[in-house]
Amino acid sequence: MKSKVYTIKEDGVALVTLNRPKVYNAVDEEMLKLLAGQLSDLSFDKGVRAVVITGEGKVFCSGGDLRSIHDFPKGAAQGVYELATLFHQVVEEIRRMKKPVIAAINGVAAGGGLSLALACDFRVMGGSATLIQAYTSHGLSVDGGASFILPRLVGLARAMEMVAFDRPVSAEQALAWGLVTEVAEDGQVLEVAKDMASRFGESSLLAFGVCKGLMLDSFHTSLEAQLQNERVGISRCVAHGDGEEGIRAFLEKRKPKWR
Repeated sequence: MKSKVYTIKEDGVALVTLNRPKVYNAVDEEMLKLLAGQLSDLSFDKGVRAVVITGEGKVFCSGGDLRSIHDFPKGAAQGVYELATLFHQVVEEIRRMKKPVIAAINGVAAGGGLSLALACDFRVMGGSATLIQAYTSHGLSVDGGASFILPRLVGLARAMEMVAFDRPVSAEQALAWGLVTEVAEDGQVLEVAKDMASRFGESSLLAFGVCKGLMLDSFHTSLEAQLQNERVGISRCVAHGDGEEGIRAFLEKRKPKWR
């Protein structure tokens, strides 16, 4: 029997699958611990250049397991607090990983499932898949970094609209709003996401990692501090073999050969 989260590696791409299809891949304490641990391992795995996260079955992820929260021995409030703590570790692993992380949204992504997808760098969504904020419809505030990431993707007004009315967002809408990177035919979502991930074999992973860190940090720093961060980042790239190869390839008018 496969674990609640399992990883398969192939040609430099790690496919991480949420595996609780009977409860629509709702996340519980054990699942989040497994997911955080596997993501941490992948961040250090030199054989992995990109990560794809998807859900087993017909749903990407339906969010937090509300039954486990309701039945928590010390009360639901403490239960959701502790589950959120674990969920936030997962979000931080994704955001700080110096490799591209792609969500393959093969079905509904609701509540924490939407937050998980938003935390990824890129999102490929099936044509009939749906994004649902879901928190407020259950009397809850948004979680999993959604209050930070969502308004930065779609703007404050549209984020507030999603929070206030909780209308399902179709793949077409999601693409138009900038919530997803690409829409794929149903049944082809995983293949399109894996193909996207494989393209990073043709680029400098160091350069991507530095740029990802700079982009994320830009929300917290002044222009002066960000300019200094850029100086340090580009100097680090030039000092690395990738930077040396990139400059040499430019001067020699050829494609670079990355490590």
